[in-house]
Amino acid sequence: MSSLSRDEVANLARLARIEMSDEELVSLASEFTVILEAVARVQEVAGADVAPTSHPLPLRNVFRPDVTTPSLTPEEALSGAPASEEQRFRVPQILGEEA
Repeated sequence: MSSLSRDEVANLARLARIEMSDEELVSLASEFTVILEAVARVQEVAGADVAPTSHPLPLRNVFRPDVTTPSLTPEEALSGAPASEEQRFRVPQILGEEA
């Protein structure tokens, strides 16, 4: 069983520059003991035959393959536009921008 003494918790608090009262140090020592026991139980379960993962479910690529397909020519794309210029849609000027 892993545990931390009051003095070890005091040293950790000093390193972290956290001021703690004697009651807090004793209380935190017992809380650390519970945490360390829980970690020890997890380490018992995780065996060498279990591969480490970053996600609980298997991840897979959900994107389709990038395949080139025929598309509209610039003239076809602009055929329904009210105005075009240099193979681009022409839109009204906004916000007082200069042309």
